[in-house]
Amino acid sequence: MEISANDVKTLRDRTGVQMMKCKAALQEANGDMEKAIELIRKQNKDASVKLGSRETAEGRIATYIDPVAKVGAIVEVRCESAPVAKTDLFVKLAEDLARQVALKSPATPEELLAQPFVDKTSQTVSDRMSEVVGLVRENMKVARMKRLTGLLGHYIHHDGSVGVLVQVHGDKADDQLLRDISMHITAKNPTAALREHLPEDRIAKEKEIALAQMETDPKTKGKPDKIIESKLKTWFADNVLVEQPFVKDDSKTVGELLKSAGLTMVNFVRYRVGEVS
Repeated sequence: MEISANDVKTLRDRTGVQMMKCKAALQEANGDMEKAIELIRKQNKDASVKLGSRETAEGRIATYIDPVAKVGAIVEVRCESAPVAKTDLFVKLAEDLARQVALKSPATPEELLAQPFVDKTSQTVSDRMSEVVGLVRENMKVARMKRLTGLLGHYIHHDGSVGVLVQVHGDKADDQLLRDISMHITAKNPTAALREHLPEDRIAKEKEIALAQMETDPKTKGKPDKIIESKLKTWFADNVLVEQPFVKDDSKTVGELLKSAGLTMVNFVRYRVGEVS
């Protein structure tokens, strides 16, 4: 049957698939638009299955915050190649997934994929991913995700390789301040937000290292514990976010900066593409 150019364009606008594939789907569906859409979805799912075993070493980080509901999320979405990770299609997919996690609170990536897609409940999140897989012909997966609630800030590095979601406590927070602190976390990569978030065995190990250094240095051998305390204080300043000198003004720590704004640090999540959790 004859398929009109207008119908092909309509299908293209609704699915994002190439014009020739849209025309072929409409011909196979005898001009039925909804049936053609289902055919394209099936093709995309088939592509996703075929590509599913291929390694996903590239990708990007995405974040989403709803300031009214005070919820936010950060996700790491993987693909096969760096060029695909930079495409508008993949960037939008990652952003959609971060929004889905924030608003619908799935517990696992598997639960996420099975949920109705928040922007189009007639399809699942898996369907949404399959659409992009079918277009770019690369395997994709959600590697990690985390949802936080409360006063939140975020930052994504320009290439999407690193992202941060930060959580603070207080009456209200300036968005730019939280963005600056998120940028600080991106650059300085603290081990923990607060001392109490550090494992006890990690602190014990640092004390052991400090003591060994003292015993091998004639200037400090046999000196009181305050030298160990001094060494630990230096280590905390390198590794604990609130004790780190703020990257934009090292005359104050991140903790002091937050205190001056009436805020206290709660936690943060920092993802870099390819890291092992």
